Amino acid sequence: MSATAVLALVLTACSGASVEPAEQFGTFDEVLSAAEGQTVDLWMFGGDAKGNAYVDDVLAPAAQEQGVTLRRVPIADTPDALNRVLSELQAGRSDGSVDLIWANGSTFSTGKQAEAWRCGWTRLLPNMQYTDPDDPLLLNDFGTPVDGCEAPWHKAQFTFFYNSDAITDPPTSLQGILDWARSQPGRFTYPGPPDFTGSVFLREVMLSAAGGADQVPLPYSEEAFAEYAPLALQTLTDLAPSLWREGTTYPRDEQALNTLFADGEVDIAMTYGPATLTDLVESGALPPSTKVLTLAEGTVGNASFLALPVNAADAAGAMVVANIALSPEQQAAKADPGTWGQFTVLDTDLLTSTQQDLFEQLPESPIVPVYEELSRNAHGELASDWVSALNEAWRQDVASAT
Repeated sequence: MSATAVLALVLTACSGASVEPAEQFGTFDEVLSAAEGQTVDLWMFGGDAKGNAYVDDVLAPAAQEQGVTLRRVPIADTPDALNRVLSELQAGRSDGSVDLIWANGSTFSTGKQAEAWRCGWTRLLPNMQYTDPDDPLLLNDFGTPVDGCEAPWHKAQFTFFYNSDAITDPPTSLQGILDWARSQPGRFTYPGPPDFTGSVFLREVMLSAAGGADQVPLPYSEEAFAEYAPLALQTLTDLAPSLWREGTTYPRDEQALNTLFADGEVDIAMTYGPATLTDLVESGALPPSTKVLTLAEGTVGNASFLALPVNAADAAGAMVVANIALSPEQQAAKADPGTWGQFTVLDTDLLTSTQQDLFEQLPESPIVPVYEELSRNAHGELASDWVSALNEAWRQDVASAT
């Protein structure tokens, strides 16, 4: 569905009959009681095999122990889940087929605009006590205040990595990476936006060209775009002849870029999921010479969430699943690279010594530094409206120039 069609559906849903949450809970004990025997449909991107396995083999059994059946609904695009919610809201359904969505960014902000999310419910979750109430990554989702409308699930950090056999003196800044790419024609590229990873890279180039993340306003405006986007777009247009295949084509996604890296066609690559690099190297998908490249100015980080539609048929069960997913046991299991390799949203200083041991016992990676090092000098995401505007401008100004 096009962005225009989604916006039309949002406006229609907003103007349609209001659907109030079927249940209002005062305590988590009431939630547990109502959740008994419910089946929760978690709609999530189905293209991540390890994520699928984590939900099916680790999270679902834990939910079953608390009387809730967790059913994973794989989708190609997260907006597909929101579209279903909006369609059912438009039809006045209070027993929606979507109970939870793995969401962030524009999906969340669009749904919030349409009043599609139940809000305030996360205050009932006992395991929220283990999160930092002042953590900016958990307070805002691509610039949209979370307001208790979604429960944190895991964190991510945009990260570059390089072939240490080919590069013995790696750059330490994004400008350094661009300078290196110009000096080594054909050895660097990035996925073409609107691919998620390529889109993040585009935003990082804009922030770097502006003089740092603190120079660009978080909210989107046409005035801010006109001030900061042109230099980034020109930078990438000028860089194109130095890219792989002289910028006449771009990898379609992160996996395609990884293939180029593994085949020795490029020497620097990038990911928003660095914790997975350990397993990729161990499996042979990436070479043993792979090393993480941290930048002095830091990179962008964000958090993924579980959003609860306002008309979810099994809202209580969804709350139970979200609470289980926030438990130290589940967060530690998910952080294990052998399970999924996702960074925790918990503040480990708030855990008991026994709970902290769960994280301290995780295998150390010879490739990926600890999150504290990866996230040093990190900055949060820009508002989601920046994403679509920059993606479209890249298509018109950069891709069309080759």
